[in-house]
Amino acid sequence: MGSISMHQETIFRSKLPDIYIPDHLPLHSYCFENIQEFSDKPRIIDGTTEKVYTYSDVELTSKRVAVGLHELGIRKGDVIMILLPNCPEFAYSFLGASYLGAMSTTANPYYTPAEIKKQALGSGVRVMITESCYVPKIRDLENNVKIIVIDESVDGHSACIPFSQSSSADERNLPEVDISPDDVVALPYSSGTTGLPKGVMLTHEGLITSVAQQVDGENPNLYFRSDDVPLCVLPLFHIYSLNSVLLCGLRAGSTILLVKKFDLSKVVELIGKYGVTIAPFVPPICVEIAKNDVVGMCNLSNIRMVMSGAAPMGKDLEDRLKGKMPNAVLGQGYGMTEAGPVLSMCLAFAKEPFDVKSGSCGTVVRNAELKIVDPDTGISLSKNQPGEICIRGKQIMKGYLNDLEATERTIDKEGWLHTGDIGYVDNDDEIFIVDRLKELVKYKGFQVAPAEIEAMFIAHPEVAGAAVVSMKDEVAGELPVAFVVRSNGSDITEDEIKKYISKQVIFYKRIHKVFFVDSIPKAPSGKILRKELRALLAAGYPDVQ
Repeated sequence: MGSISMHQETIFRSKLPDIYIPDHLPLHSYCFENIQEFSDKPRIIDGTTEKVYTYSDVELTSKRVAVGLHELGIRKGDVIMILLPNCPEFAYSFLGASYLGAMSTTANPYYTPAEIKKQALGSGVRVMITESCYVPKIRDLENNVKIIVIDESVDGHSACIPFSQSSSADERNLPEVDISPDDVVALPYSSGTTGLPKGVMLTHEGLITSVAQQVDGENPNLYFRSDDVPLCVLPLFHIYSLNSVLLCGLRAGSTILLVKKFDLSKVVELIGKYGVTIAPFVPPICVEIAKNDVVGMCNLSNIRMVMSGAAPMGKDLEDRLKGKMPNAVLGQGYGMTEAGPVLSMCLAFAKEPFDVKSGSCGTVVRNAELKIVDPDTGISLSKNQPGEICIRGKQIMKGYLNDLEATERTIDKEGWLHTGDIGYVDNDDEIFIVDRLKELVKYKGFQVAPAEIEAMFIAHPEVAGAAVVSMKDEVAGELPVAFVVRSNGSDITEDEIKKYISKQVIFYKRIHKVFFVDSIPKAPSGKILRKELRALLAAGYPDVQ
């Protein structure tokens, strides 16, 4: 399809033709639309218990959970929080909420109590679904929300409701709910291009469009077969895994192997045992597999596709991985929560694959438009010219929850979502990411919002100023580091600062290095000039400390 020039704008489209997308359906109906073909086929394998659930099991239990949530007062437009690692109950809860026209906000169970509370209050959560071991983190919320635990009820917390109560409700009592394509079904949190984490409103139409862009049509961009076994070890609370593994796998009729956490030896064992054919990874996992001599090729020989996302993967890493998985096609995708989340995908994953270049993020997904703009002038750029990547299509977010200003900064009046990423499209319509305008630090694929950590620094009496930026790291991709100005007379140490931050945040938001400076570079507007600080690090600043 290539690029077309339109009103002096160069618009890039997929090499694959657009397809029909049934975006009038609610998400759960779309996911289960082909269930008659697969009703008795394994749908989910729980890697922890090794229990197998068929498609019919998943559909029935999701309906029962919907009824159970309805009996707890959940109605259309209400929000539940899923605070779980990868497990079947995650899928049932998400799909159950969809049946009711409710929204699911997902959160990392390793978040601190303050982080969970902030997201729960900000999104108006009414029911939280979690494991009993995480209940102590949410005690402050017990008076405002109902808590469902997927294991045994918690001692001393009789108010907790066992998940079995919801999942055994009578599916015949499922209410009829009028769900429109524009209704929000998922509410993940993202920092966007800047600032604090915000609720990203993803609609039924948007998620259906995104899944269809990947796996539907005669020549799917992401060719999931019904006999495939995708590995789901990436956390479902992250939109990449929720969308491109769970929802895509469900739509395509594949058997999804859910793994609770990444442990290399256990994951390799499960890959061999269940004949995993599709391995969605992030670069840090790829690094561990590539460097570990214990990983035998025989365990990985069934893998035919390795999808890498959330952070770039270099050619050296790709080459080492190919040595471990000789039968696999390796390729990358590129996404952003606000974009629904997939912007582009490697065409080597298609049913009729194309040759792709190493380091490429593939081409823009079908039924969408992409353009590259000059970040200073906003003028559309042609091929091989780096600029800010912008995407337009039905898959992008509806906006940020209760934040019109941030929404208007991200989605312009013509409907283009501005990613904050700098890249270019080459002569073969392949996308390459070269830099980032946005301030986010990507630690092992997880988002770290500098503004969130800087707000904590400001609250410290011995800190006069601070800036958090990314520092390159081979394993993590990027590490969050801080430039700190001490208050007059203070002799606060690096170790004290690290401990101060680590007590308030999840592990991946911890500061890895502190550089004490006399001042923080700022623009006349007061905005921190992070580019200058990153340039200092690139020039070897840590080595001269």
